[in-house]
Amino acid sequence: MMDGIMRGHVPIEGMTCAACAAHVEEALSRVPGIRRVSVNLATARATLEAEGEISWAAVAEAVAAAGYRVPTETVILPISGMTCAACAMHVEEALSQVPGVVSVSVNLATEKATVSYIPGVATLSDLRKAVAGAGYEVLETPAVGEAAPAEDEAERKMRESRFRMRVAWAFTVPIILWMLPEMIGGIMWPNHEVFNLGMILLAIPVLFWVGRRTYRSGLTAALHLYPNMDTLISLGTGISFLTGPASFFLPVANYAGVAAMIMAFHLTGRYVEETARGRASQAIRKLLDLGAKTARVVRDGQEVEIPITEVQVGDVMVVRPGEKIPTDGVVIEGESAVDESMATGESMPVNKRPGDEVIGATVNQEGLLKIRATRVGKDTFLAQVIRLVEEAQGSKVPIQEFADRVTRVFVPIVLGIALLTLLLWLIAPNLMRTLLAAGAFLPWVNPNLGTATLAIVSVVAVLVIACPCALGLATPTALMVASGMGAEHGILIRSGEALQTLKDVRVIALDKTGTLTRGRPEVTDVVPTDGVLPEEILRLAASAERGSEHPLGKAVVERAERAGLTLTDPQEFQARRGRGVVATVDGVRVLVGSRRFLEEHGLSPAPLEETLRRLEAEAKTVMLVAADGRLLGAIAVADVLKDDAIEAVAALRRMGLRTVMVTGDNRQTAEAIARRVGIDEVRAEVLPEGKVAEVRRLQEEYGLVAFVGDGINDAPALKQANVGIALGTGTDIAIEAGDVTLVRGELTGVVEAIHLSRAAFRKIQQNLFWAFFYNVVMIPLAMIGWMHPVLAEIAMATSSITVVTNATLLRRAKIWSRR
Repeated sequence: MMDGIMRGHVPIEGMTCAACAAHVEEALSRVPGIRRVSVNLATARATLEAEGEISWAAVAEAVAAAGYRVPTETVILPISGMTCAACAMHVEEALSQVPGVVSVSVNLATEKATVSYIPGVATLSDLRKAVAGAGYEVLETPAVGEAAPAEDEAERKMRESRFRMRVAWAFTVPIILWMLPEMIGGIMWPNHEVFNLGMILLAIPVLFWVGRRTYRSGLTAALHLYPNMDTLISLGTGISFLTGPASFFLPVANYAGVAAMIMAFHLTGRYVEETARGRASQAIRKLLDLGAKTARVVRDGQEVEIPITEVQVGDVMVVRPGEKIPTDGVVIEGESAVDESMATGESMPVNKRPGDEVIGATVNQEGLLKIRATRVGKDTFLAQVIRLVEEAQGSKVPIQEFADRVTRVFVPIVLGIALLTLLLWLIAPNLMRTLLAAGAFLPWVNPNLGTATLAIVSVVAVLVIACPCALGLATPTALMVASGMGAEHGILIRSGEALQTLKDVRVIALDKTGTLTRGRPEVTDVVPTDGVLPEEILRLAASAERGSEHPLGKAVVERAERAGLTLTDPQEFQARRGRGVVATVDGVRVLVGSRRFLEEHGLSPAPLEETLRRLEAEAKTVMLVAADGRLLGAIAVADVLKDDAIEAVAALRRMGLRTVMVTGDNRQTAEAIARRVGIDEVRAEVLPEGKVAEVRRLQEEYGLVAFVGDGINDAPALKQANVGIALGTGTDIAIEAGDVTLVRGELTGVVEAIHLSRAAFRKIQQNLFWAFFYNVVMIPLAMIGWMHPVLAEIAMATSSITVVTNATLLRRAKIWSRR
């Protein structure tokens, strides 16, 4: 930056001519603060000059609005050293000031920062330097498939915090026992000097050995002019400890022992909090642990075992019964049942045969499989799921914005309140003593203490009772648990915003093909005329259709093969487009086709007229079958409903949601299916590009809309909806397509996702209420001396533990339709 002018270069994608460059230049010139813009088509870069800092988010938005793209990358950085919500805010602000950073979200619960930045403008090194400059550290983490460290980071933190807690209590318990005679009978044993000196000496290891990390964190934050909760604890315990030496020279009580007790309770709270956060964050660890560490591949005709990181696309992997499938692939040899519960939440094994896709980390249960690897490393299904869950946990719920604004100013306000408390006790001691006397019924309130002692007690209580942690953990822990639970059950949630919005949707709009139905035609009815066996109709029709490429013909052949019927190859096969087929089967001339097709061949469908009308009213396609000039019967084919469609739609209606089918099918077919399923409203004959307009109309009529559809074909409608829910199966699924992705491809997943959203949001509201209520009530009580510093610290630690524990209780909510 020179003379207050900031210069920067930004890459632009999608420009193809000089007009494009001019368009981008015009769009960027309208960004507030931008003075000059120069777009170079040859280098595909824009050079910017701005007064003051450049808003890179505004630059990216302006380019996107013009129809082009600023390439961005998203990285998730594990941050070490954060202890409270103020720390998270500090890291967030430091990262957001790095040139080229578009967005930042720091999650205290997961201790990770999710950063979107423009490559070339910002680098990972820049991000690390910004974090280090704020007084924290970016940790290294293994990628999917790499060897994990010998000890899990969460386990290490729990072990270290447990050690600090135990050491603190080893010195604090003697302090408490030594203080009892003085508290009960006013006796300082063996004498005043030894008692005071003993309190000081026992407090030193608690405060300056196991408590030194708290002091280091508090001091670092204060030096960066961004005080945090550790700053408050450091001040509170420091002031309390200094009363020990001061008691030898001044008329103040010795609170050095109390300082040790405060630190011991603080470290205990840290341990319990780390344990609870470890439980809350177990979803990612479970997913990472699922991956296979090695693979057995065929190289030069020999089986060799190699690390998973060395598997390449195209390698043939050998997977024996009971082993994990190393990476995504397609079966080329063998048949087996595969347990895919880790990906879909479905407990029943899925049969796999040659040509079927398999998901890495799922378990082969029965036969030997040979699988050709199709995706490895960061491209695998498991890696995408982990990335999606991490991004969801790193995002923010809109309701959190108010808590963030409070957190930014919380510690400075508490420091101001502590100073005000001291001034009130020194300037208006009589008023404060009157307020204190009203709490004399509390056993720890002693109005007979000196004014200076009461002032110190009140200031320390204010400092240690204030808790920004409860505010900072209220929403991230609930979001972390919810996204992890969803992933375990095949529900992938992209962001906290989607989780919050989903609970408020009023309309569920559903595509028909592949969403309500299975997406492929199947034989539903075989109706013979008098004296004809259904099997014979099916055998003749399927044999005739063996030469056909039509989906309906293939459905008939598939049904006959499943029934175990012996089929023969047709002779003299002819397909009449849009009407039917004619072929000779075992010397018999067979006709399979529409009513009109048979009439053209001199056959009347009258004997089956009533049956035809009934089947057609049920939105089924009916094919008539005749042999040697005789009508044999009818075969009905339809895109059948998914097994759970009726159950899911009924559950959505019980939840008070309006269901709307948006489909390209003709109205008669669409309404027939809607009646069977129980859909409230049908919008039929809608072209794919028209679905966006229909979603927009539903939003205008009813409010928030969730659209459920195919992640590939319905992408525009999913994007237009307030929440896009993409259905898919296995590795075929377009994970990036929707705000919520249902891996199982079942509609009951929509019901479960809404239940999860509502349950998670209830926990967030409960946590935020507790965090605000606690601080609003407890800080005034501490000011007037009603809270003993030790009790204040217990209350502070309890508030953080409460919100984390309450979030983990989300796991007990009744959400899942199947277990």
